[in-house]
Amino acid sequence: MSVDIHALSGAYAVDAVDEFERAQFERHLSGCESCRAEVDSLRETAALISETSAVEPPASLRDSVLAGIQTVRPLPPVLVAASERGRSTRRRFPALVAAAAALIVVGGVGAVAIDRANDDDTTQEALSPADRVLQASDAQSATKAMAGGGKATVVRSPSLKQAVIMTEDMPDAPSLHTYELWLQRGDVMVPAGQIAGGTNTVLLKGDASAADGVGITVEVAGKQPTKPSDDVVDVIGFEQA
Repeated sequence: MSVDIHALSGAYAVDAVDEFERAQFERHLSGCESCRAEVDSLRETAALISETSAVEPPASLRDSVLAGIQTVRPLPPVLVAASERGRSTRRRFPALVAAAAALIVVGGVGAVAIDRANDDDTTQEALSPADRVLQASDAQSATKAMAGGGKATVVRSPSLKQAVIMTEDMPDAPSLHTYELWLQRGDVMVPAGQIAGGTNTVLLKGDASAADGVGITVEVAGKQPTKPSDDVVDVIGFEQA
C-alpha cells in the first residue's frame, strides 16, 4: 500500500489502480470526505473530456506521427519504489487527462500503430489466455500437495500480469459449496474466480503481478463472496516459484 493513501484518488478516479489498491482505497474512501470530493471532481473532468467533439486531423499530422514512430527511440521504463508509488500516481493524473485529450485530437493514428503491433503477434493470438501464461518466456511455477488430497500448481507471468492454477486429483467441494480462488497481497484478498474439483486449469481474474500468492477456500455455491471464509483449503505463495 502507498505511504499516503490520499494520493490514490487521481488514479482511482480514472480506474488506473489494481485490485488491491482499489480495495484499500474504497475502505479509506468511505470515511474520507476530502477524498470523495476530489474523486467526484476528477471524474467530472474526465467526463468533460469524453464529451469533447473529435476533430479530423490534417493528413500532414498523421504522416508526421507515423514517420516519428520509425525514428524516435523510446525512453526506458522508470522504476518507482513502492514508497513513492502513491505520490507518483497523483502526479500522473494530469498527464493521463492530457493524453486522453491528445487521443481525441489525433484520432486514428494510435489505432494504426496498435494494429501493426498486433500483426506481429499472430502466433500469440492463436493461443488461449491460459496457454499464453503457461508458455510465457518469464513464466514462474510452484507446485504444492494439498492437505485434503491432490496437488495444485500455480504459474505466473510477470510480463502478462496474469496467473494460472492447475489442479490434479483435487477432491470435489462439499455439497452445495464450491472452491473460490483468491489473489493475496499481505492481508488483502481479492476474488479471482472459481475452480471445480478433479483436474482443471483456470486463468485467475485480476492483476497477479502484485500478488503474493493464490488462496483456495470453500464457499457457499451460487454466491460471490467479498472476503474468504475460514474454511481455507490451501495457500500457494508465488515466492515458491
